[in-house]
Amino acid sequence: MKQTPTSSSVEDYVKVIYSFTEWQDKPISSTQLATRLGVANSSVSEMVRKLKDQGLVNHKPYSAIRLTEPGLALALSMVRRHRLLETYLVQELGYSWDEVHDEAELLEHAVSDTFIERMSAKLGHPTRDPHGDPIPDADGHVDMPDAFRMGELDAGHRGRIIRISDHDPELLRYLDEQHIALDAAVHIIGRKPFGGALIVEFGPQTLDLSDEVADALWVATTSPHAGCTIPG
Repeated sequence: MKQTPTSSSVEDYVKVIYSFTEWQDKPISSTQLATRLGVANSSVSEMVRKLKDQGLVNHKPYSAIRLTEPGLALALSMVRRHRLLETYLVQELGYSWDEVHDEAELLEHAVSDTFIERMSAKLGHPTRDPHGDPIPDADGHVDMPDAFRMGELDAGHRGRIIRISDHDPELLRYLDEQHIALDAAVHIIGRKPFGGALIVEFGPQTLDLSDEVADALWVATTSPHAGCTIPG
């Protein structure tokens, strides 16, 4: 999937641009990109110009940043590396799911394509990482599951958790303490009055979830029709 040698900074940028838009249609802005990468806006502006010169993004001043076809190919290559490494670290080396992101960030730039493909074979060619994010195949194809943020579901919806955002390690540790994991069955009970917590059944336990927690959980619903936002 990788066509030409690129710097780790370029690889990080295109990966973040892709990841931001993977589960939503809204493109990323320069300010959002700076926040995600933890760098100054001026640094983002300079790098985006370089990415544009290399044909990896389309961008006009004060507009959103979008990957070109070559940019998308590079991003999917890096996403594949990152998520396979996370999976290997959890399944083979005993890492917890809140530890693997930073470790994979370091390793993804250092290992070869041959290493990645042999690791994929060793793992049985997994299709999702420990957080439920889909792993692109070697040709860059991605099977995106049909899912909704838990906070967007009305009372009565049932389903199972198929993705948990790995953006905040502390949140992952909290979910682990509550025994909330991928494929857990869920039943949306409703909200507490005046925009309060979302009440959700996870098997035998019922929890009150803040918006921050609910928005980190993605659910494949079974009933009723999904996609309606709960008034708040």
